[in-house]
Amino acid sequence: MSYESNPILDKLPKHLKQFIKPQNYEEYTAIDQAVWRYVMRKNVDYLSKVAHKSYVDGLRKTGISIDHIPNMYGMNRILKEIGWAAVAVDGFIPPSAFMEFQAYNVLVIASDIRQLENIEYTPAPDIIHEGAGHAPIIANPEYAEYLRRFGEIGCKAISSAKDYDLYNAVRHLSIIKEANGTPQSEIDEAEKHIEHLQENMGEPSEMALIRNLHWWTVEYGLIGTVDNPKIYGAGLLSSIGESTWCMTDKVKKIPYSIEAAHTEFDITKPQPQLFVTPDFAFLSQVLEDFANTMAVRTGELSGIKKLIGSKALGTIELSTGLQISGEFSNVIESKGKPIYIQTTGGTALAYREKELVGHSTAHHADGFGSPIGNLKGINIAIENMGPRDLKAYKIYEGEQIALEFEGGIKVEGTIVTGTRNLMGEIILITFENCTVTQGDNVLFQPEWGLYHMAVGQKIVSAYNGPADLNSFDLMTHQITESTIKSKKDEKRLELERYYEQIRHYREGKNTTVSRTKVLQALKKEHPKDWLLPVELYELAKQDNNQEFQQEILQHLENIKRDNPKVGHLIDDGLQLADTTLVS
Repeated sequence: MSYESNPILDKLPKHLKQFIKPQNYEEYTAIDQAVWRYVMRKNVDYLSKVAHKSYVDGLRKTGISIDHIPNMYGMNRILKEIGWAAVAVDGFIPPSAFMEFQAYNVLVIASDIRQLENIEYTPAPDIIHEGAGHAPIIANPEYAEYLRRFGEIGCKAISSAKDYDLYNAVRHLSIIKEANGTPQSEIDEAEKHIEHLQENMGEPSEMALIRNLHWWTVEYGLIGTVDNPKIYGAGLLSSIGESTWCMTDKVKKIPYSIEAAHTEFDITKPQPQLFVTPDFAFLSQVLEDFANTMAVRTGELSGIKKLIGSKALGTIELSTGLQISGEFSNVIESKGKPIYIQTTGGTALAYREKELVGHSTAHHADGFGSPIGNLKGINIAIENMGPRDLKAYKIYEGEQIALEFEGGIKVEGTIVTGTRNLMGEIILITFENCTVTQGDNVLFQPEWGLYHMAVGQKIVSAYNGPADLNSFDLMTHQITESTIKSKKDEKRLELERYYEQIRHYREGKNTTVSRTKVLQALKKEHPKDWLLPVELYELAKQDNNQEFQQEILQHLENIKRDNPKVGHLIDDGLQLADTTLVS
């Protein structure tokens, strides 16, 4: 196993475990650690003033260090105290899987860390975003429950066939943007491809809408009042640039409502507006309002049509509790209601999320079809018939019968047996020598074998995924593209060694390091690097070595002159060093 398990992770189903990868903590370089430390020191200094109080409290409760990238094993030991766990994954994973992890109280953490060049913001999920953004806030019980519930509802959201294309395109962009040396032309092309997909998505799917809710709350949410908001969204908590930008008047603040589900976002640009929730409990209220619009709660014709449009594995539940899982391919409708449903390929039947014996994908390898609704001219539904009613209407073992449903579906054959649910209601009737028709349209023929007719007046629920996770082989995830690990040249390895020497000096592991020699080497061999000189300045400040401070400041001025884009990062780092010393 590539990770250390615990009681929470033990409960994960197999198909989620396929996304987990080892963190490989030893692969973090001293530059990576310096990037983490800079961002965390900057964030904690600033966010302690503008973030929701749960952020600073949560950093303490979750044991996330300012000086060291968190080790997943250490995080899990602490997270389990609040009923959560964390796992490492490779960048973006499919939205439904991401949300399903949340439903099991598991935080998904992309274990890579952004390059120094992208220290302010990266579109790729990384450990700063996940570990320093998401983890602290879940220490708040109300928010943690919102996150869990969001995952529970979100993983049932039905996607469109185009959603997965967009997911792959966003994943590709995040990978090449974070990869060292990607030509700008390739990034521009990837961004244009995403724009094209977004412009041609058609009617947004449930997954697209709930993903918008996730973005404007979990990732980019503000809390409090429009006039005095605080930050709680992980995307803001982990972005030095946007956490400052979002508090200015240039970003419009809107009271949070279900309208956020219909507000698109662009992952490649700073957000022009943000939503403000009055408190964490209100997030759950809006989530429930949205869930009431989803097929998992509404079912009926629109639900089955969403599943057909998804071209993916989904489930419908009938009013008897019978659950049919498969890839839905067709629905016959009459007067705005579904009267016959059809799947293609392996299909399984279940009741209360447990597969019915004899009704696995092996038994229904070529699909499943059944009428839905009431019998024509009979004012009592089959599911409401007691034993005497069934016998009176000849729905009985050994009887040859013709059942005609409202909408014109006819089922003619000899009844073999019936399957009942826990309440004693008939949920399935099995026929032999059976023909199913709608007018001249033949839906089932006797030579196809036994016919299993689902019993249900209506579809009460339709959702993504199977009813019983064990009914299907879900171990099918293949990463089309992995995060790119750039090959390091000798110059880069040399720079990493300098960072490591200074890190060891600061931590007292090796106090014989000549900081002056390191600075001279940086000036000569790595004149563009700004973060290590900032760390050297911090140490010189602590030692009150004013001559060395001036030399470093002069070097940093030269860097700012040659590369004005990093000027504010250098100034912030110097200010942090000064503030830390004063405090």
